[in-house]
Order: sequence, then structure tokens, then C-alpha cells
Amino acid sequence: MRNFEFLSPTKIIFGRGVEERVGEEVKQYGKKILFHYGKSSIFKTGLYDKIVKSLKDSGIEFIELGGVQPNPRLSLVREGIELCRKNGIDFILAVGGGSVIDSAKAIAVGVMYEGNVWDFYTGKAEPKSALPIGVVLTIPAAGSEASKSSVITNEDGWYKRSLNVDIIRPKFAIMNPEVTFTLPPYQTACGVADIMAHVMERYFTNEKGVDFTDRLCEATLKTVIENVFIVLKNPTDYNARAQIMWASTVAHNDLLSTGRIGDWASHMIEHELSGIYDIPHGAGLAIVFPAWMRYVYKHSIERFAQFAVRVWNVEPNFESLERTALEGIERLRRFFKDIGLPTTLKEANIGEDRLEEMATKCTEKGEIGNFVKLNREDVLNILKSVVG
Repeated sequence: MRNFEFLSPTKIIFGRGVEERVGEEVKQYGKKILFHYGKSSIFKTGLYDKIVKSLKDSGIEFIELGGVQPNPRLSLVREGIELCRKNGIDFILAVGGGSVIDSAKAIAVGVMYEGNVWDFYTGKAEPKSALPIGVVLTIPAAGSEASKSSVITNEDGWYKRSLNVDIIRPKFAIMNPEVTFTLPPYQTACGVADIMAHVMERYFTNEKGVDFTDRLCEATLKTVIENVFIVLKNPTDYNARAQIMWASTVAHNDLLSTGRIGDWASHMIEHELSGIYDIPHGAGLAIVFPAWMRYVYKHSIERFAQFAVRVWNVEPNFESLERTALEGIERLRRFFKDIGLPTTLKEANIGEDRLEEMATKCTEKGEIGNFVKLNREDVLNILKSVVG
């Protein structure tokens, strides 16, 4: 187990009706804010009206910027930066899922920087300051509500890249599971795949002596696996929605990273899929993750066998741990199919014509991954294995 430092400063406000407290939380940090959101969903559910009322009741002045789409775009980030500068914004409120929050984080660092905000996502610069942000979460998936991560897509070349710095962790996250009752089944399933991927990226590590965080990872995975079937059958089951919502935060606030180094190759490969083809991140991960597992499992058959037994209740085959390991990978793939997600590129309507391009872009700065190092040929082989 490695030495580590753990800090998760985001205040979590969780439960029924908590979105009505947003104004009193915001006024602790700012008086003139950017109210950042996606498209039509918060209007249809009535959440927009609740947020506006709470802000006005607390005397908060706000400027609105909507239009965030899945795989948030750099162009809207730049628009937000200019809007904040022009209007003297001192706080950003993100109301939505991971895309809205990631966009808000990018705006928050961009306002404080004289250069091109994309510099932070290519590693040319590191942000030293950021506007504070808060979150009203509507989609449990990305875990961005308490993470140090932001992922943005640059339309110039369709590069999807990430920034990971502690200064962009939200000050607070307001989380009411009732807000997720109206999520479509496919969006719910994509969110679950995203949550599970965040856990599995951390779970597959070369670090020894990490059984405590192994167990935390396994418990998070099993909780999400069990509860997604409940909400797909009964979308308004509060307890099941609550389990998934809280799991999404724990999966990516770095608690599960303590004492270990994760892999993250699957995320980097998927970023090429959703960056170019604009598919939901969770759907792309459902394709990539089982394929990555099949490609690297021999590196540590014991860990994959443990995953199979502890997460998927596979009966251990003591004569062949490899069979146990492979059965666990297959159960993950079948699970993704059972909740309505694609597990091949063909099922996601993605052809073979840009596999070389994706492999090249994914490894342009060198090998990826930590559990197993992957080069361009490895990435290409993984993509080819799921053509369908």
C-alpha cells in the first residue's frame, strides 16, 4: 500500500427537497453568479423554477448560460469565460450532470487565465486559481460533483481531453435522488457504466496490500449492479436511486484511490470514441472496458479471478483461475447488454474507418495505462476486437 494524501472538501447536501437550499449555499461564496445548465430537462422537471426562486430569495444576481451538451464543447466554455469576465461573475453554479459540471470547471479556470484555456487540457499549463463552483446534480454518472476532473471536447480535431487538479473540486454538491426519477432508461444505464468504470479503473492496480480499498470498490460495484435493475423496473424507487447517486460520488471523489494507482487506459481509449462519434461516455465504456480486460487479464489472473468471485459471485475454479477470470469478464459484458448498452462498435453504429486515427490520437504522447502499459498497436488491437 502506497503513501497517500486524501482531501475531499466538497460539502455533500443529500436528500429530498435539498435543491431548495441552493440560494443559501451560493451566497456564502458569491453575489453575482453564472447559472450554467444543459438544455431542456431542468425546465421540464420544474427544477429550473426551484433554482431561480431559491437564488432570488437569497438575493443572488445571476447570468444564465445554457446549451451544454454531452461531451461538452470548448466553444461553449470560451463563451462562458467571456460572459463571466464581462459581467464580473464571482461564482459558477452548475445544474446538471457531468457534462455541465465539467464545462463549469473549465470556465472557472479559464476566467482566471490570460491564455487559451485549452492549454490546461493539453498539459501546456497548469491552472493556479479558479472561480469557486457549486453543483445541483441531476444525473449520477460522472462523479464530477466531488472530483478534481474535467473533460472537454475541442471541435478543432475532435480531441477529448481531461484536466485533473484539486482547485476545481466543487464547494458543494446538492443531490436529491428524486430529481433522477425522470431519467430515461438508456441514460440511467450509461450513468451506471460510467460509475462502474470509475471504480474498475482504480480496482485494477499493481499495488499489493490494498484489501480494504478492494472491498470498498467491490461493495460500490455490487451496490450499483443490484440497484440498476430496480430503477429500470421502477424509475421512482427512491432508495435504489439514492444508492446509485451516492455511489457515483464515492466512485470518483478519490476515496477508492487511496494507497493505490489506477489504470485509466480504458477511459483514454473511450475518449477517442466519444470525442469523434459523440456517443454517451458510459456507452463507450461499456464497449471498451470488457475488451480491455480480455486484452490484459493475463497480467494478473489472480486479480481478475478475485473480481469475478467477489463482484459477480462466480464459483471459483481452483483448477483454472483463468476460467474464473474470463467468466467474470463475460458476466460484466453480459451485464452491460442486459441493461441495454452496446458492447461492440457495430451496436453503437461506429464503423471501422477511423480505428487507426483513434489509436494514433490516443497514444500521441506515449503509452497509456498503469496496470498494463499500452502502445498504439495495443489500442488498435483492442478496438479491432470489438468491431462486431
